[in-house]
Amino acid sequence: MSKQDIVYALQLSLPTVTQNLQELQEKGLLDTAGKIGNTGGRNATAFTFISDAKVAVGIDIQKHRNTIVVVDLDGKVIETLKKKIDFSMTDEYYSKLGEGVREILEKTHTDPQKVLGVGMGVPGLISGDGQEVVYGRILNFTGETCANFSKYIPYRSLLYNDANAAGFAEIWSLHNIKNAFYICLSNNIGGSVLLDNKVYEGDNQRSGEVGHMTVVADGRPCYCGQYGCLETYCSATVLSDTTDGDLGVFFEKLKNGDMESRMLWDSYLRYLSLAVNNLRMLFDCKIIIGGYVGSYIDGYMEQLWEMVRQRNMFEDDPEQFLLPCQYKTEAIAAGAALPFVAEFFEQI
Repeated sequence: MSKQDIVYALQLSLPTVTQNLQELQEKGLLDTAGKIGNTGGRNATAFTFISDAKVAVGIDIQKHRNTIVVVDLDGKVIETLKKKIDFSMTDEYYSKLGEGVREILEKTHTDPQKVLGVGMGVPGLISGDGQEVVYGRILNFTGETCANFSKYIPYRSLLYNDANAAGFAEIWSLHNIKNAFYICLSNNIGGSVLLDNKVYEGDNQRSGEVGHMTVVADGRPCYCGQYGCLETYCSATVLSDTTDGDLGVFFEKLKNGDMESRMLWDSYLRYLSLAVNNLRMLFDCKIIIGGYVGSYIDGYMEQLWEMVRQRNMFEDDPEQFLLPCQYKTEAIAAGAALPFVAEFFEQI
């Protein structure tokens, strides 16, 4: 934008804008980007922010692998590193986490002074200060602390619930949406309530646990000890277990007309449409389908929209409120990094 564009957009005086631009340039956050043409007089100088002036690191921690990303101030993933490693609450495991962070920063030739922080998305409920796992049955790590996770990471670090991290990444990329419910359909199901562009965590950091919404009374047994949870009908493993754990192969078979895959998919969508309708009735907001399954769902939204349409008591058009995710890959890792970027913007 030109200086004049900023004056007009923010309704500030020219001297105020000039002073702020100068300060931001001195801090290494802004640069000039050529000239912008106009209808008369000299062309105006264009200003742009330097997207890699600062970066943040995000880690998606799963049972048998970690995914580490570096994101810039534009929210763009500039590097990804995947590591096959079994989770364990050991010094050796946490040392390898630190090695992974060092490796990806060396790979991107990142000055350590540019790193805003390291966020770790984990499959568990996290304390409000991001320092402790208050419920972690999936990895059996209830009570584990951020201090242990970051023992070998020389940067400010925080823990995030994986679904909340992915939801934050999604709302970051959708500038026209302020309120939404994000459903993370991965090997386990999570959800994130996003209100006014912020994650609503609930009174006990338990909001959004859509995976344990009962969709079938006394239905399939769930690892939580209850029966009929959405987790048992719509986790990604319901599909990938039929193809030796490869979700991509399942969707390839579905695309090629395999009848067993089609029957399973139809059943999957029926349960998902039930959950979507319940969420719409409760929250009356946009609903975003994400996670591993969300990365494949674009071509099947018509079918899902029709199933939701048949359940909805109002005249709402599902095409207007039910959306496929924008972040198709590494949403959890990116979402764990982005709060540091958001905080940096707020502090400028």
